[in-house]
Amino acid sequence: MGAPMASESRDRIKVFVVDDHAVVRRGLRAFFDSEPDLEVVGAADGGTQALDLLEELEAQGRRPDVIVMDLQMRPMNGIESTRLIRARYDDVAVVVLTSYADDELVRGAVEAGASGYVLKDADTDQVAAAVRAANRGELQLDPAVARRLLSSLGAASRGKAEADLTTREVEVLRLVGAGAANKEIALQLGISERTARTHVSNILAKLGLASRTQAALWAVREGLVQVDAG
Repeated sequence: MGAPMASESRDRIKVFVVDDHAVVRRGLRAFFDSEPDLEVVGAADGGTQALDLLEELEAQGRRPDVIVMDLQMRPMNGIESTRLIRARYDDVAVVVLTSYADDELVRGAVEAGASGYVLKDADTDQVAAAVRAANRGELQLDPAVARRLLSSLGAASRGKAEADLTTREVEVLRLVGAGAANKEIALQLGISERTARTHVSNILAKLGLASRTQAALWAVREGLVQVDAG
């Protein structure tokens, strides 16, 4: 009986919660643990504690797949926490769960590496869906947030034609838009990781964009990939 249970545990999406309100942490833990495919492996009251606990989980071989992150925390806010976590663990997805849809916060979170942005008044099913989407490498945004981000790309990239990109760059851009890391892009296209990285840099330069997240959003806006905004 023990072996199947262990296998089932490995198949579940490991979730880590970061929020400075204990009642929110407890509520999210209870909800996620009630879902058959989700498992909470830890929780922290802020970015500093999160980094410490993530280091412990890493040593135990229990690194989370997805982190659910609040934004308004002190002394380290959710944007800086996301940036530091993604710099250290680039294969761990971050879903922001916040009460704020402020444009500056939204852009900051996505630029820091968040792959989901859900408002706290969302249904619990939407929160779970965002976690599952992030685990699949997809970008999932609250509909209002998605509209703001797409419009925020602005004139810097508007008018830049897909024709400016080579066929290979378009292939790479589609994969970036689908959430693929350079290693995954390299495997799918049969190129080296270094070449994939060069293609991404060239795409950003040609489109006048500052990050791969902006490139992903550009791909969504131009219809190269679909974003789940539900």
